[in-house]
Amino acid sequence: MSAVVPSEDELKQTLIALKSENTSLGIPKLHALLVAGHPDWTVSEKRTRKILQNEGLTNAPPPSSKQPRLYPSSQIIKELDISKWTDKVEVKDFGKRKGKGLVAKVPIAEGEVIWKEDPFVLAPEWGIYDLQATSRACAYCSTPLTDKPMAVECPSSISAAYCPARFCNRLCLTRSAITHPLLCPARNSAAVPLVNFARQTSWQALHSVAQCTARLLLAYQQSEEAFEADWKVVKALAVLGMEERFADLAAKGVEPDRAIWKKAYQVYVQAFQDPPTESAKKKLAKILKKPLREDVAKELFEYDGFLRSLGRMNLNQETHGGTYVLHSHLNHSCRPNISVRHLDQRTALSRITVIAKSDIDVGQELFVSYVDPDMGLKERRIQLAQWGFGACRCERCLDEEKDLPKDEDKGDLDGLVSELKAGFGVGGS
Repeated sequence: MSAVVPSEDELKQTLIALKSENTSLGIPKLHALLVAGHPDWTVSEKRTRKILQNEGLTNAPPPSSKQPRLYPSSQIIKELDISKWTDKVEVKDFGKRKGKGLVAKVPIAEGEVIWKEDPFVLAPEWGIYDLQATSRACAYCSTPLTDKPMAVECPSSISAAYCPARFCNRLCLTRSAITHPLLCPARNSAAVPLVNFARQTSWQALHSVAQCTARLLLAYQQSEEAFEADWKVVKALAVLGMEERFADLAAKGVEPDRAIWKKAYQVYVQAFQDPPTESAKKKLAKILKKPLREDVAKELFEYDGFLRSLGRMNLNQETHGGTYVLHSHLNHSCRPNISVRHLDQRTALSRITVIAKSDIDVGQELFVSYVDPDMGLKERRIQLAQWGFGACRCERCLDEEKDLPKDEDKGDLDGLVSELKAGFGVGGS
């Protein structure tokens, strides 16, 4: 059977009909339906996307009405005492577009340790989380408990309300009080569906939001001073809401799965604000006795605030799952001059060590790579698309771009969708 190239009008009418019958599907799934329904047709996904966009049948506006790109915003914490980590760097404001960053205060030699840092919150990669959930890794610092004879169990765990959390020692147990009470199945059973949903969807940013919210709510119960210190850290993190991050990606046919976002929001609110059963409500009320300020409750629990929280965690979470105060100041370059390592034997999976990859002069900015710098230009840009910063314009990228063929495709939709799926809820695959 010979291949047939349908006319523009024939293809347009077919796609309009498909979209009207499948309104929730994204471009890749609609294209798959088209191919399945017309096996004799030869139609590229690029052609499908162009017609759907021109007809206004995607979540993105047509190319002619493209909105200005929105970039992540961040704040500087004026009271931040960097000296508790290092005296080798300082914070610099690079303007509205780029935001804050770190520059060297003194000459830094290649191989020199610049600072070490423990996480503000930790939502470890899923292999480590699974060890925590089966009592084989510390629920606070994530260190494996294979050779930890002094490991202690969660004191709230009983046969009727079991908690699998175990800790390296009583010090880790004490420190876990900043988040664990609200995530403990024995003390707050309403949090179980939230954490389980994050695990089932491999949604690390959602797990980070759960950890961060638990820390903020517990600090609020502790004291105004403790809460304000943590609140300033969170509000200063770079943020771009989920809808804003997808505004540019939608033009490429990458559409969010908003049903997943809403499901996540539902179990999130039930976990920390409105449990579904009277028993769960009573348990939560024993932990959260002090009502939240209106502005805090709005930012944490209204839907738009929740989407900002997801976007914030996506932008600031380190590869292995930690969100760090000083580390969050680092900007990206495809030719980084520092590397972030997990070297500490005591808390190797959560504590980071920042090391210079080359000599760094006074006033020179410190850069880390948000992606694997060994990848090619196209692959790096596919992965960087999820950060919301647009095409990377670092010195290395500009040099490599000069050598690209003029007609080379600058993107790879399948690769982009694959990268984004677990990050923040993408449909259309």
